[in-house]
Amino acid sequence: MLWIPKWLQQTAESQDHTTGPRNGNRQMAAGPKNSQIQAGMAQFPKWLLWAMKGNQSQRESNIVGCWLHLSSFSMVAINSSEPSATYFILIGLPGLEEAQFWLAFPLCSLYLIAVLGNLTIIYIVRTEHSLHEPMYVFLCMLSGLDILISTSSMPKMMAIFWFNSTTIQFDACLVQMFAIHSLSGRESMVLLVMAFDLCVAICHPLRHATVLTLPRVAKIGKAAVVRSAALVAPLPVFIKRSLFCHSNILSHFYCLHQDVMKLACTDIHVNVIYGLIVIISAIGLDSLLISFSYLLILKIVLGLTREAQAKAFGTCVSRVCTVFIFYVPFIGLSMMHHFSKRRDSLLPVIMANIYLLILLCLTPLSME
Repeated sequence: MLWIPKWLQQTAESQDHTTGPRNGNRQMAAGPKNSQIQAGMAQFPKWLLWAMKGNQSQRESNIVGCWLHLSSFSMVAINSSEPSATYFILIGLPGLEEAQFWLAFPLCSLYLIAVLGNLTIIYIVRTEHSLHEPMYVFLCMLSGLDILISTSSMPKMMAIFWFNSTTIQFDACLVQMFAIHSLSGRESMVLLVMAFDLCVAICHPLRHATVLTLPRVAKIGKAAVVRSAALVAPLPVFIKRSLFCHSNILSHFYCLHQDVMKLACTDIHVNVIYGLIVIISAIGLDSLLISFSYLLILKIVLGLTREAQAKAFGTCVSRVCTVFIFYVPFIGLSMMHHFSKRRDSLLPVIMANIYLLILLCLTPLSME
């Protein structure tokens, strides 16, 4: 015996008392019972109601086909009406829309000069065999990562400023997001290893050559790639599974996970929690270990002669400035996107520009 909802039987029986299809849409008397019947009529098409006519066996055979057809129809309707974004809109500098065209020229020149400086560092270290040491290899890694991070966003930034090309496709945004976050994770690990290299060179100079050999440096580079890719890979997947039914306007000229996830109209608790885990376990832990390394260096340097102190401080200060410029905008931008509710603030935009542009120029100028 097929179970049929009682309210659906009442709906069909109410149709039997009408004079035909002409009277099927007439107004019913008000009341709790008739309200329930009207709700059922509003949810199901007329052909399903007429399928309820006849005796019990006819109703059973008709209603099975109707339910199957209705289920498939509902699934198609739901899938075809899912609200989601196919593209995002990137913005430039809020409040400076008219000046963006002219600002693009010095920014582009700064980018080209910085790329040329980083490429020069890589070329010199690669061709000069006396520089094939861990410190200079890490410097090459850092220069290469700076070029890749900025190149992943600068072309789109120039297109926004010069041609007002503010749209970016959804999949392209995910690729850019993965590139920026994964490359940033690799750079954080390289900065950590550079701090460890300097710490060993100053605190234990006799053991430096045996602790960091070129094969170990190569393994560290591979570990940086694997760690960053493994941590960042879930972020685009979470965004891909989200639905976007409201605004699709981002607050930067490139795609960040923290910025994109706030536009989703579905639950983003997983995105927020996992994003914080990545920041704390990778970026936060790296910054703490770097700080601890430089504190050890400071302790040793204070016990050296003045000439040795001046040389050591000259090396340490330049690297500390680079670390500071890297981590402060990165962590600050992440925290602001996770906890701040204001979307009209210029501070995140300034931090984003510092992160991508100033750091690119600072590496060839400040690292020895």
